[in-house]
Amino acid sequence: MSDEKPSVPYWHLYTDEDGISRQKRCALTRFELKSMQPPAAPQWQGEKHHDGMTVMVTVQPVGWEGTWHENPAPQWIIPLSGRWYVESMDGTRVEMGPGEISFGEDQGTRERDGRKGHMSGTVGDEPAVLMVVQFDTAREETTPCRFG
Repeated sequence: MSDEKPSVPYWHLYTDEDGISRQKRCALTRFELKSMQPPAAPQWQGEKHHDGMTVMVTVQPVGWEGTWHENPAPQWIIPLSGRWYVESMDGTRVEMGPGEISFGEDQGTRERDGRKGHMSGTVGDEPAVLMVVQFDTAREETTPCRFG
């Protein structure tokens, strides 16, 4: 087993100080090598977040495209199958599939040129199945890559 801490990439959709949504490539890096429940062998465990959570699975049909909107709450979005995209107000479009994750935290954006929050939809010829883990509380200020 390697003693080198892992680095897990994710996209962070956030609101900047001007109220514009942006996306930044980040990495989860805060890992500790320990057992989940002794005597199980140690594994790299990421930082725990203690907050009420809502967990759900959504299925976006082929060709689905949402309108411009903000995430209803700060939330991790984990594609289980299919592909989807997120476009932020700054024009950045990111496509993701299984194994790629995003943290949506674009609350508090200001409408600009008919855009507010982000646009998202399916990519390709199969539905996008997404697991969504919503935080029950939002932060006053968002900082890009705050989980790094």
